[in-house]
Formats: sequence, structure tokens, C-alpha cells
Amino acid sequence: MQSIEANGYSIYFNEKGYDEINQIIIQNNYSSIFILVDEHTNEHCLSKFLPSLATEISIEIIEIEAGEEIKNIKTCVEIWSILSELRADRKSVIINLGGGVITDIGGFIASTFKRGIDFINVPTTLLGMVDASLGGKNGVDLGNLKNQIGVINVPQMLLIDTDFLETLSQREMRSGLAEMLKHGLIYDKKYWKEFQDISKFDFADFDTLIYRSIQIKNEIVKQDPTENGIRKALNFGHTLGHAIESHFLESETPLLHGEAIAIGMILESYISKEKGLLSNEEFHQIKYTISTIYELHNFSDEDIISIQNLLIHDKKNEYGKVQFALINGIGKIIINQSVENELIINSFKDYKS
Repeated sequence: MQSIEANGYSIYFNEKGYDEINQIIIQNNYSSIFILVDEHTNEHCLSKFLPSLATEISIEIIEIEAGEEIKNIKTCVEIWSILSELRADRKSVIINLGGGVITDIGGFIASTFKRGIDFINVPTTLLGMVDASLGGKNGVDLGNLKNQIGVINVPQMLLIDTDFLETLSQREMRSGLAEMLKHGLIYDKKYWKEFQDISKFDFADFDTLIYRSIQIKNEIVKQDPTENGIRKALNFGHTLGHAIESHFLESETPLLHGEAIAIGMILESYISKEKGLLSNEEFHQIKYTISTIYELHNFSDEDIISIQNLLIHDKKNEYGKVQFALINGIGKIIINQSVENELIINSFKDYKS
């Protein structure tokens, strides 16, 4: 697959990516290399990745626990301290080997340590490949509020090696698939149609579908790196989805990111329909397709009230108003849309019906 040029970095695929990592290490003459992993990528991915580094530079492995709950400032302080103890300097590089949590927190740590050192993203999950590691957003959660603290800063490069997907469960694969569905809904109707009948889905073409998903996000981000305009389109499903994910984060049944976003896309598609932006036929097509992939979740009245309260803290809000990106017909989007509380409540009623 051909590399993709992003804003200030390149995205490489499979074996070509390993050649490029080694070239970057040589060209930048790094003093030391730190590889950030979680317990899962340490066990399942590091043994594949390490032999690919053709270098005699000192390599240190930093392992953290897996899970969204560790994506916070406390973890950052611990890693900043480890970097200092191991004498990392401004010519060090951090390679983030893992899913969205690792690339989010690793990019933030690198961007702030000694006012910024280089980092390279090597996502190992589908969600990381098609979404989290792309576009330069790095950050951590504030309590149960998603991505409240962060910076926009791009890596030296991004390596997509789809062999890492063999380490994932079906649930994690479905989580990443939600972002691919979103890319079709907001930008490419033809791409969305690829997922219409999941029972006939051809995984032999999955690398091609991943590639197109990355292209779509990159095309949007290149137009608007700092999210002042069209990049807000990528928030479809995320305004309610992030609130849902935050609400259930510390419950007995926490949702994966993509599972929460799938629910958010159904709810926000309903809102789009009610605002006259989406036909009834298109809405039911979206609801049916997503519902065949993701199990419907039960929401109590107390859950819905809590989720509405969490919307107040959404980082996309402007002038105290919750801002939605809504579908203006499949494959098109309209941003900066205010939505009344009653319509949000009705979207949950429809979801449960």
C-alpha cells in the first residue's frame, strides 16, 4: 500500500513502515529510545516489533496497565518521572506501541516532557489504526470526562501493521469498526454501503477498507488540523457517545469506546432525522445496520439524566451550548448544531423501542 501524506508526517503500511522507522532513527540521531506499552501489547506485540528495530541505540520499555481508567495525569506523572530517572533528554524518542489509550497518553507525555520530544505511533488495535493515532490529538481524561486535557501535536510518523489485529478479540474489532462506519456516514456513502450486509462481509478486503478509512479521516484533518471547522464532522456520534462512555466507565459493565460511539451514532441519526436532515428510510437503514453489529444497551431514566449532565462538560461546547455534528443525508455532515433536551430524551426513547 502506498504511504499517505498527513499534516507534517507520513503514514506507512506494513513492512515499508519498519524501514521508515529505522530511517527516522538514523536521520534524527536519537540519544535513546523509549517504547511505551501496556500489559497486553507487552505480551502480544512487543516480541514482533522489537526485532524490526535495526539500531544499537539504548532501548527502554515502559509498561503501564491496560484500560481507559489509567489515561490520566497521575499516570503521566509516573511516566515523566521514569523518563527523568532513565535520563531521557530532548534527543530521546518515544514509540507508542498499543491502542488508543497508549497513543493518546504517549503522544501527550512526549509533547510535554522537556517541552516536547519526538514520538512515533504504532497502533495495534483497529480503533487505534483508523482513528485514535491519526490527526495529532493527544491527551488524557479528567476524572470520568473524556480527553479534557491535551494538545494537538503530530508524530514523526505512523506505522500501520495490520498483522497486529490478529491479537484482538472480536469485541475489540467491533469497537474499531464503529469509527469506520462513522467515516462512511459522514463522508463517503459508497464506503458506508460496504458494511450494509455484515453477514456477507469479506474480510479478505479488510486492509483495503482500513486504508480507505484512514484516507477519509486524513482528508478531513488536513483541511482543518485544529478543529475550527470541518474536522468537527469527525465528532458525529461522539457528543452523546463520549457522555455514554464516561457514564459507564466506572460501572460493572463499562463500554468500549466503539460500543458507546455506535449507540451515539444511532441516537444522533435519530436527532438528524427529527431535524429534517435525514430521511426516515436512511435513519432506519443506519439503525438496522448498527444494531446488527452491536448489542443494544439498556438505559434507565437515571442513566439518561446522568448522560445529559455529562454533556455540559463536552469539550466541543461553545458559549455554554452543546454542539452536535449531524448527518445531512448519508455521506454528508452539518456541524455546530444545537439540540434541545427534549429531542435528546426522545432519541433514547426511540433507541429503546
